[in-house]
Amino acid sequence: MITATTKKIVAKQSKSNIEYSLHSLEFKHKNIVKKNLKKKNNPRQRDPSEPITMKETKVVDEEGGANPLSESLLKIAKRELREDRCTREQSLEQLRNWVIKNEDLQNVRCDDTFLLRFLRAKKFSVPMAEQTLLKYLNIRRTFPHMSTKLDYLEPRLADVIEQGYIFAAPQRDRHGRRVVIINAKGLNPKLHTSCDQAKAHFLTYECLMEDQETQITGLTHVGDFSGVSTAHVTNWNPTEFARIFKWGEQSLPLRHKEIHLINVPSTLKWLIDFVKNRVSSKMKNRLIIYASEKELQKSVDAKCLPLEMGGTMPMREMIELWKQELASKRDLVLGLDQSQLLSDRGIQRRSSFNSEKSSSGPNFVSQIESIEGSFRKLEFD
Repeated sequence: MITATTKKIVAKQSKSNIEYSLHSLEFKHKNIVKKNLKKKNNPRQRDPSEPITMKETKVVDEEGGANPLSESLLKIAKRELREDRCTREQSLEQLRNWVIKNEDLQNVRCDDTFLLRFLRAKKFSVPMAEQTLLKYLNIRRTFPHMSTKLDYLEPRLADVIEQGYIFAAPQRDRHGRRVVIINAKGLNPKLHTSCDQAKAHFLTYECLMEDQETQITGLTHVGDFSGVSTAHVTNWNPTEFARIFKWGEQSLPLRHKEIHLINVPSTLKWLIDFVKNRVSSKMKNRLIIYASEKELQKSVDAKCLPLEMGGTMPMREMIELWKQELASKRDLVLGLDQSQLLSDRGIQRRSSFNSEKSSSGPNFVSQIESIEGSFRKLEFD
């Protein structure tokens, strides 16, 4: 039962339906844009009955259009991402033209909101944004069982959501960020597979990446690992976990600003320490483990935490609001499955990457297996 205090939140989330309609209009006419580019040397006057193409309209004009950003957000974008109107428009045009002309891409969205995911994640370096887009499509192509068909109404995925394994708090924190709650108790390893778990994460991030405010401010994560057992760890194939871990950090255009963990079992700390050694120093410094909920509450706004974690709103109410948000983005998220990467030849590889440190190499896998064994031993002891 949702209380009256959340009506404003629901009303704000309903704006995404309008945004989706605009996205759909532009996405449907990508092929027309391609034809127009090919006929650039033989221009003609547009037939009035011909649909408006992407070059003739803007889906989102942040400074006075359909979905304007606030002045404070524009300042954050300028300070942290080097974003201003001129940079944004020029970068969007370059990236959009690259997508349209790239023969390895098929049915890839070209609306502002989608392309800005990658530009903002890479602080408007167009070449880096291009690489991230290719890697994003490649991870979806390589792990389709985990990253596609992200329908929150699909029974298995719906149950993971209903149990509250992962959801975004409806309120933003003091930095304007959405707070992603991960509640390990909400995942039953006897009922839910690693695929179910991964799909819940992909769905959450795809939904949140559709919001331009979140693209700018980034995400805060809060993970409660109470109730984690051996089954949670052994649910994953070590090799697949290693690949997902490595590719996920490089491929998803997300700004992970803070990661707060509580109730972490001693054996799981070994895994976390191991993972920290394989991420950037920036990411490593953003991950904090707390000894108690009281310590956590000093760092994360209470309004963004469930009542069960010392916050103000019951977890069940947060979950219901999250389901409404997923419903509003359902068609948009499912539509991403139309995007195809026909070849990965354009992806630049890390030729100097040390195999000993590689998170896909045998050393990584063997250490994951060792951690699983330690977890089992700890439980039996």
